[in-house]
Amino acid sequence: MVKIITRKYIGKENVYDIGVEQDHNFAIKNGLIAANCFNKSHSTAYGYVTYQTAYLKANYPLEYMAALLTANSGDTEKVQRYINNCTNMGIQIDSPDINRSGLDFTPVAGKILFGFSAVRNVGQNAIACILEARVEGGVFKSLGDFCDRVDLRAVNRRTLESLISCGAFDKIESNRQQLMQDLPLVYDWAQSRAKDRASGQGSIFDLLGGGFSTPSKTTSNAFETAPKAPPISDFPPQEKLRLEKELLGFYVSDHPLKSLRQIASLLTPINLSQLGEQREDTKLCAVVMLNNVKKVVTKKGDSMAILQIEDLTTQLEAVVFPKNYERISSLLKVDARLIIWGKVDRRDDKNQFIVEEAEPVETIQIVMVELNPQQVANIDELHRLKTILQEQSGDKEKAKMPVVGIVQTDNSRKLVRLGWQFCVQDSRITVQALQNARFIAYLKPLTSS
Repeated sequence: MVKIITRKYIGKENVYDIGVEQDHNFAIKNGLIAANCFNKSHSTAYGYVTYQTAYLKANYPLEYMAALLTANSGDTEKVQRYINNCTNMGIQIDSPDINRSGLDFTPVAGKILFGFSAVRNVGQNAIACILEARVEGGVFKSLGDFCDRVDLRAVNRRTLESLISCGAFDKIESNRQQLMQDLPLVYDWAQSRAKDRASGQGSIFDLLGGGFSTPSKTTSNAFETAPKAPPISDFPPQEKLRLEKELLGFYVSDHPLKSLRQIASLLTPINLSQLGEQREDTKLCAVVMLNNVKKVVTKKGDSMAILQIEDLTTQLEAVVFPKNYERISSLLKVDARLIIWGKVDRRDDKNQFIVEEAEPVETIQIVMVELNPQQVANIDELHRLKTILQEQSGDKEKAKMPVVGIVQTDNSRKLVRLGWQFCVQDSRITVQALQNARFIAYLKPLTSS
C-alpha cells in the first residue's frame, strides 16, 4: 500500500490508501498528478515561473538576458548559448571594460557589458580592489595610472595579463601587444612607488603634488612617468581572438565564423546546439571551428582523432574514425574553419558528431541557380533542373556540394537551399551543365576572401 497526499496549497488535504498497481490511475483520476505523472503542484509552480520569465524576456529583454548570463557565468557552454540568443535578439555583448564593467553582466546603453567575474584569473579580491579604486579616483587613464592606484597584492601580474588579453584595456589602448610589452616595466615601476609610499619616501612628482599620498589620491600626472616598451605592432586578429577565448571561454568582440553566419544558415539548417534533436541516421552538415585535435591509435594500430568543435551556438565532441581520418587528417588543425559532413551518435546521454568528410571553408564554392517566377511555376522547367542536378549527383555518398536556388521577383529575392538529394560532386561541372541548359548559374565562394 502507498499513501498519496494532496498538498494543502492545492486544496483540501486528503489521504488515500491504495494498492501499488492502482496508484497511477487512481492519482490521475482524482486529480492528484497530471497525466504525464508530474505532480500538479509542481506543474502549477513551473507554469507560473515560465509565465514570469516569458514576460520578462518579452518586456525587459536586456535585463533578463543580463541576469541569465550572470546566473550561469560559471557554465561556459550555457553562456555561449545565451550569447548566441542575445545576437539573434539583436542584443550586443560588449567586451570587459576596465572603466565600465562591474562584477556581473550589466545592461548599459542598450547593450550587455561583460562582467569581471566571468574573466578567468580575475578573483573576487582583485575585482573589489579595481572597483574601489575606480570609485575613489575616477576612470583609469592608462595602464600606468591603473597599476599606480590599485593594490598590486590583490591585482597581480597574471590578473593584469588576463584583463589586457580579453580586451578590458582596449578603450585606453587598443594595441594589446604593446600593453603586454609595457606591463613588466609598468608593474615594477608601480610596485616601487608603492614601497616608497609605504616607507614614507616619495619622488619629486609626489612633492609637487602635495606630499606622500595614498594610491587612490596620487597626482593626476604621476602615471605619465611610467616607463614604456619600444613601439610594437598589435597581435594579428586571429591571435587576439584566440587569447580572448582562452580567458573568457568564448569569443565576444568577434567570432571567426560570424562572417559566415548568413551563408552558413543555407548550408546547415541546424546548428550544433540542435544536434541532440536529430535522428542518428540523419545526414548532417556543419560549419565549425576546430578547437582541439587529439590523435588516438586503435588496438589494431590505426589512427583516428577526437575533435573539439564549435559553431556560434555551442561546443561539442566529434570523432573521426580511421577510414575517414586517413583521408582528411591533413585538414585537422587547431583554429581551422571547416565545413564537415557526417551524422550524430549518442552514447551515455552525450551527443557526438561522427565526421565522415571535411573541407576548409576557404575552398567551398556553392552552386547558385537563379530562377524567375515563371520558371518556378513551370513544371517542365523544374523537371529539367531536377534532372541535371540528379545527373551531377552521381554517387550519393560523394555528393556533398550544396545547391542554392535564388527566386527573383520584382520586389524580393529569396534564397532556398535545395535538399540533400540535389547535392552535387563537382560544383564547376554542375554550373557548366546548368549554363548549357540555359539556366543562370554561377559559383559563390563561402568566404569573401
